[in-house]
Amino acid sequence: MTAPPPGPATEGTEGRPREAFDLGALLSQRGDERYALHSRHLNHQLPRMLRTIGFDKVYERAEGAHFWDADGNDHLDMLAGFGVMGVGRHHPVVRKALHDVLDASLADLTRFDCPPLPGLLAERLLAHSPHLDRVFFGNSGTEAVETALKFARCATGRPRVLYCTHAFHGLTAGALSVNGESGFRDGFGPLLPDTAVPLGDLDALARELARGDVAALIVEPIQGKGVHEAPPGYLRGAQELLRAHRALLIADEVQTGLGRTGDFYAHQHEDGVEPDLICVAKALSGGYVPVGATLGRDWIFQKVYASMDRVLVHSASFGSNAQAMAAGLAVLWVLESEHLVERARTVGELLRSRLAALVDRYELLSEVRGRGLMIGIEFGRPRSLKLRGGWTMLQAARKGLFAQMVVAPLLQRHRILTQVSGDRLEVIKLIPPLVVDEADVDRFVTAFTAVMDDAHRGGGLMWDFGRTLVKQAVAVR
Repeated sequence: MTAPPPGPATEGTEGRPREAFDLGALLSQRGDERYALHSRHLNHQLPRMLRTIGFDKVYERAEGAHFWDADGNDHLDMLAGFGVMGVGRHHPVVRKALHDVLDASLADLTRFDCPPLPGLLAERLLAHSPHLDRVFFGNSGTEAVETALKFARCATGRPRVLYCTHAFHGLTAGALSVNGESGFRDGFGPLLPDTAVPLGDLDALARELARGDVAALIVEPIQGKGVHEAPPGYLRGAQELLRAHRALLIADEVQTGLGRTGDFYAHQHEDGVEPDLICVAKALSGGYVPVGATLGRDWIFQKVYASMDRVLVHSASFGSNAQAMAAGLAVLWVLESEHLVERARTVGELLRSRLAALVDRYELLSEVRGRGLMIGIEFGRPRSLKLRGGWTMLQAARKGLFAQMVVAPLLQRHRILTQVSGDRLEVIKLIPPLVVDEADVDRFVTAFTAVMDDAHRGGGLMWDFGRTLVKQAVAVR
């Protein structure tokens, strides 16, 4: 058999043989340009922000709840890629599933067949919500929310969706319409005519429902921004009000779902709550292939897909792709076989209780709250004059700078990655991979104690960094 003639795939622009694509060689040759490339071609503010807060690190590899920098130093991951790395980084079961699905050379995304993997993953997901019947697969959490918004409007015939103040449901236009943070919404209007109600306020919900045009309430059982949990009885009470007005309850479990809070879903902490639609994503990906899912009742799907000519009325070009489905199936297997939901409950309670015990010790530490491995650490105004001056300086420049003062030394001195829970919030959010163990808890608590000891001395490197942040905050006004 003769070789094919040279062509576009094998020749360069001047007829010379084209070199084979080598990803490893490309990274080796140009990996050091990472920050320059971002500054030139991507979001130019990202490298600027990372340099300002001292987060401009270079990480080489990762496994489980840890990653390593170019010098071989181990870092503890208490961020999990904003919750994406639920089962840890590069879990071997998920890796093998992806190798297997690639090696199978499946006829994927033909668009005119019914491959088995989406049905199998839907079956496994629905087993955790037996009151629901069907699943739509998309590519992200915000897309799962967009799906729920469209389905709720179609199923009820009503235009308006209620959401809670301080909520975060994504950044695409529809999801942004139910985003409770004005900083994300500014400059992108007009948005959909949706309405905010305070989390936990059933009277406010009832007043809006009485207008008769509400399709649904979308709610995070625990809000990611600030880590605020819905008060006991709120979800069940909201569900009763919504049903009485023939509106739907949408549970956004994109961050709280798949074991994060110590139950498979966070709404399951309250008995009797059965959302009409549930949005999931993040951890379902295994940290590899973007995927989102919207679970719902059969009658809702029947309304949306009411006839054969509406079969594609809502779809996604990459939805249900084989790699994403394989990753999702592997993730659910890992969650169950390694008992990670139970682990999130026990290890999370250990971490939360040890941190809560420090509240009386440090006057700058106001509250520790959360469930499972979703924990918020809030800072507040100190009592002593010694510390109050520095606190006031930071607050006058920009609220949230003290929390950033804590996050920075956790990374720079103790090699622990965390995040401030939201813009202008004095809250650190901990959402580590569910595979963290007691040794990781010890490491974090020890480091956090050292940082708080430093902060309460009222001077030194930490407060010097605070003054740098103040100058930066003033400069961007």
